[in-house]
Amino acid sequence: MNTPELNISAGTVSEAKRYIEAGADAVSVGEHRFGMRLPGSISLEELGGLIPWAHERGAKVYVIVNKIMDNELLPALPDYLRNVQQLGADALVFGDPAVLIAVRHAAPGMKLHWNAEMTSTNYETAGYWGSKGAVRVVLARELNMDETLDIKRKLTSMEVQVQVHGVTNIYHSKRSLVTNYEAHQGRAAQKLDKGLDQGLFLIEQERKDERYPVYEDENGTHIMSSDDMCMVENLHELIEGQVDSLKIEALLKSVEYNETVVRSYRQAIDAYIRDPEHYEFQEQWLDAIRELQDPRRELSYGFFYKEQVY
Repeated sequence: MNTPELNISAGTVSEAKRYIEAGADAVSVGEHRFGMRLPGSISLEELGGLIPWAHERGAKVYVIVNKIMDNELLPALPDYLRNVQQLGADALVFGDPAVLIAVRHAAPGMKLHWNAEMTSTNYETAGYWGSKGAVRVVLARELNMDETLDIKRKLTSMEVQVQVHGVTNIYHSKRSLVTNYEAHQGRAAQKLDKGLDQGLFLIEQERKDERYPVYEDENGTHIMSSDDMCMVENLHELIEGQVDSLKIEALLKSVEYNETVVRSYRQAIDAYIRDPEHYEFQEQWLDAIRELQDPRRELSYGFFYKEQVY
């Protein structure tokens, strides 16, 4: 049985190193210029130090270029991708076909992970991007367990990645909605720190007990889920289904929280791989996460055990 990769997003070099030392097999990083919903920004110069450090420890570094590209950004894209390849990054995470086109000219041979957020919902579409050069598909968070494992069974030539922990994105606008709202109220607009929860929430009239975090960065405004996905208790189902990569979303969480999550998932994965027949979930793995979990945010299974909702 293959051991799945444990992958986590990181906002700084220090965070990336701490996550790898805690047990992550791969870190996903990037710059706000080319990537969206990053927990921080890591420059090319910083990548030059992080990548060899990670490789020495058997870990991989993926660079996120999942931004919705506009005309003004395209001229700078080839040089960025060329530099990323020269620095030895293990793959690019993309959604926009403009990245694919730029890679062919500037970074041929670079591995590609296709992540189109909620539209990566079937094996045929994933296979199409596989025929264009993608070696991995990041599945939509709205898929349930049966759909996820069915796609994995039918995608014999591509790796499959799913999110197993953390906040998920439910809305994005390229507009600075928070800044515009403050200006409309006559208040001095205060740009929110990139990727940080500043205590702003969207609350529906019908469900006042659910709080949807809102944050704004240079890529626009993002509204996130009211709960946190947590699949550590049922991780064995994804491992049995041969899912290749298990992703922890670090956004809006402290480094200490994310480190704890990595350690718990690492222990669960290793215990199952070591002895699948006698595997038993250990409650302390989940308890360690619960101790640091925001009491206002419920831990849930996401959509893994729900009917199709997309």
